[in-house]
Amino acid sequence: MYSITGKNTFQVTPEANPAEGLIDGTYYNIDIQKIDSRTWHILKEQKSYYVQWIDCREDGKSFSLKINGKLFQLQAKDHYDLLLEQMGMSATHSVKTKKLKAPMPGKVLDVLVEKGQSVTKGEGLLILEAMKMENLLKAEQDGVIKSLNVLVGDAVEKNIILIEFE
Repeated sequence: MYSITGKNTFQVTPEANPAEGLIDGTYYNIDIQKIDSRTWHILKEQKSYYVQWIDCREDGKSFSLKINGKLFQLQAKDHYDLLLEQMGMSATHSVKTKKLKAPMPGKVLDVLVEKGQSVTKGEGLLILEAMKMENLLKAEQDGVIKSLNVLVGDAVEKNIILIEFE
């Protein structure tokens, strides 16, 4: 079972035929026909819906659908996400990382950022050579560089703090 939140909350059991679940707490069953790899026709209470898959974000749980031509941004949650939420530990609201640590011993080949620079999630920060391979270390979230603790050519040990964020 999956829970999808947007304006309304949907709980879906897609394996059932017809599919069934809850929409804002009310039971439903629907007939789903796959048209192609990104489009479905859904029949619910004699109403017809064409659903088109638009995209999925990196987290694999945020996505966009077009339903009868109208765009919807949705967030999917599995039973683990719902359990964490019930316990007050929402996985989607994680604590920001304040430090970039060396994932392995190596040598700093290049520092791609400078102090005070704003970075976005996925942006390259530093190139670390380890085991004869160049590894691009990227920002895990948006932030601002507070300090650079290494220089090009420095040898570093695993878990040493390379960059700190504000």
